[in-house]
Amino acid sequence: MYKLAFFVPVEDAEAVKEAVFATGAGRLGDYEACCFQTPGTGQFRPLAGADPHIGRVGDLERVEELKVELVCEDGLIHDALTALKRAHPYEEPAYDIWRLADL
Repeated sequence: MYKLAFFVPVEDAEAVKEAVFATGAGRLGDYEACCFQTPGTGQFRPLAGADPHIGRVGDLERVEELKVELVCEDGLIHDALTALKRAHPYEEPAYDIWRLADL
């Protein structure tokens, strides 16, 4: 089992979550589409060569985002990550993946 966490602009969160959930990620026992989301502010400065979805190259940008956390079975993690990258509006979405211990 893995935990997947990603950061996404608030207005894009539902579409990205649905794409990830469609892979089977976010299932916990007899429940599906399970996640926890925390609001916050993301910050970045696009460098030369970037094609930012928000902001302009060279300018520091701050965006209201959600951190979305969910669990994912071992056999689904690659599909979940692929779906996340395809649905996410950013060129380089920020995400973390942790392997969870089963105690």
